[in-house]
Amino acid sequence: MTVISRPEIHVSGGTVRGRREEGLAVFRGIPFAQPPVGEQRFAAPQPALPWDGVREASAYGPPPPQSSVFGLIPPWEGGGENEWLTVNVWSPAYGDSPEAALPVMVWIYGGAYMAGHTGQPDYDGAALAAVGVVVVTMNYRVGMEGFAQIKGAPANRGLLDQVAALEWVRNNIASFGGDPGRVTVFGESAGAGSIAALMAMPRAAGLFRRVIAQSVPGTFFSPELADDIAVTCAAELGLRPTLADLSSIEPTALAAAGDAVAAKMAQYEDRWGPVAHTVTPFSPVVDGEILPTDPWQAIAAGSARDIDLVVGHNREEYRLFIAQAGQLGQITDERATTVLRGLAPGPEVEAAYRARGYAAGELYERIYSDWLFDMPSLHLAEAHATAGGRSYLYRLNWPAPAMGGAFGACHGLDVGLVFGNLSAGLSALLIGEQPPADAVALSQWMRSAWTAFATTGTPGWPECDTEQRLTQLIDTEPTVTPYPAETTRRIWADHTFNALPLRPS
Repeated sequence: MTVISRPEIHVSGGTVRGRREEGLAVFRGIPFAQPPVGEQRFAAPQPALPWDGVREASAYGPPPPQSSVFGLIPPWEGGGENEWLTVNVWSPAYGDSPEAALPVMVWIYGGAYMAGHTGQPDYDGAALAAVGVVVVTMNYRVGMEGFAQIKGAPANRGLLDQVAALEWVRNNIASFGGDPGRVTVFGESAGAGSIAALMAMPRAAGLFRRVIAQSVPGTFFSPELADDIAVTCAAELGLRPTLADLSSIEPTALAAAGDAVAAKMAQYEDRWGPVAHTVTPFSPVVDGEILPTDPWQAIAAGSARDIDLVVGHNREEYRLFIAQAGQLGQITDERATTVLRGLAPGPEVEAAYRARGYAAGELYERIYSDWLFDMPSLHLAEAHATAGGRSYLYRLNWPAPAMGGAFGACHGLDVGLVFGNLSAGLSALLIGEQPPADAVALSQWMRSAWTAFATTGTPGWPECDTEQRLTQLIDTEPTVTPYPAETTRRIWADHTFNALPLRPS
């Protein structure tokens, strides 16, 4: 990569020196908050301390302590690298027109609220910024550090990190050529769930104007459920989930405890209900203060009425997880029945799925996809439209070409297409090292639509209402139709995605 110059910018805390890469000014690893260690362990994020001189901003900050289950990074080694809370900026304006006031797109990564970091190659912002926006990516705390319910510590610390990063953007992005009044927050999976939470959080009010939520998970926890899960995780270490017990424990040990519980979630179905059928014991907590109520209820009541929304999901969301487990074509009737009974919100829904005549593998994939991603995303669009907000709905139909299309339009396929990183990270597995022409064209289309929305408030297709629910089908030939899974929509029409409860003993 050609490095042309070393741009310098003064931000909150001091001066940072980035790099000039292929016509963009790029800054990596800028701290937006103090390291959450020592006295700051499990605390709400505090503003970064000032530094003297010029700080190099050419390398990503260290990833937050996290699960090793997903293979996103090797197990965290510590070694004094505690500046987990950093941002990265790609700007096409700096050095040419620093007063350009370009639209800003702030990315929140997914990872089941257990993993993720901005150094993943999927999230390089260069191709997206080249379209004409300033791109920002952020690290936030995950797993027990960010989402476990710990007595004596604030809830939802990972969400508070995201708010702190957005405050940093508001205060500093103009120096990078960005417009703090035109901030679009976009994210996928747990990142999209975080965005749904931000739309319902009073502390995030006014920090962004638009959102793009890709594959919104419907898992939000009640305080009682979160408390019980925290007790179980801390018990792996012989401790209680309190600030006094956990603040001196190495982050690697806490991450390992979360992994240990994640590996045996099915054992807790009698207490945790549907959560026991997921891969993670962590989600945002509807604690009544930081997150006053579940996002769907808050948004339907108008908490984000003035925010423009793009939201959608992929056609075969859950197939990725089945393939990663090596279970494509191996799901038994017994296993499909167990999952159907565990996730269907009542006998009527269970009967409706049975009536559709799915084979075991199809039933297993469909109920997981619908409960975890598809219906939460659709209901978010409907809730926003109900409140009078501008809501745009999509579904990605284009199947990943790997393995003869066996992955379908699976979870995560949209990330590489949006960022234009078709041969990096998960995209390398799904699309291949030599992306076909239709993948390149589709990626260009999605980048154009996403950046058009960030710029103008419309992605180029009609709004979604609560009658037709017009939906952009994203494929080699994009088309607009009424929501394409009408039978499934009707099955879930009366279900509400409230905070998941702890089941009585």
